[in-house]
Amino acid sequence: MSNDPFARLPEAASFTLTSTTVQDGGELPAPQLSGLFGMSGGQDLSPQLTWTGAPAGTRSYAVTVYDPDAPTGSGFWHWAVTGIPATVTELPEGAGDDTGAGLPECAVQLPNDARAPRFIGAAPPAGHGEHRYFITVHALDTEDLGVPADATPAFLGFTMASHILGRATLVATAETASA
Repeated sequence: MSNDPFARLPEAASFTLTSTTVQDGGELPAPQLSGLFGMSGGQDLSPQLTWTGAPAGTRSYAVTVYDPDAPTGSGFWHWAVTGIPATVTELPEGAGDDTGAGLPECAVQLPNDARAPRFIGAAPPAGHGEHRYFITVHALDTEDLGVPADATPAFLGFTMASHILGRATLVATAETASA
């Protein structure tokens, strides 16, 4: 896959990630689009996620949603959560709202590229073509990465790179037609 955000990262074991709201290879449903960015039907709801089969030694998880196709030169981070305990293997739809009430108490939502510590849905520019959204659960070998709550998702990625035991990813798409 061209522009694979994991191509140059260390190898990691794979495990299984499923969702009742997002299908791997499918289009993002309207609730996962961004109403905050004016997408019709968008509700900025983080997808429901369930994961199984994480590698032995997993002590916590991080979840990220990343669009490598955004016209920025650096992609666009839609969501980044760290500090999810190893005992948690599911997040409900909407867990990434402004309050984070659907997340485990110790989890921390970092500011996305819109600088909001929450999930922000897809909003590809009209006529820019299909965008891919990498929804990823990272199995980590530590309970606490020591990443500050105001860190960027890129800093989270840099910090966790040497702690990733496994990675589970769903890739969904969205496209906005030209006006």
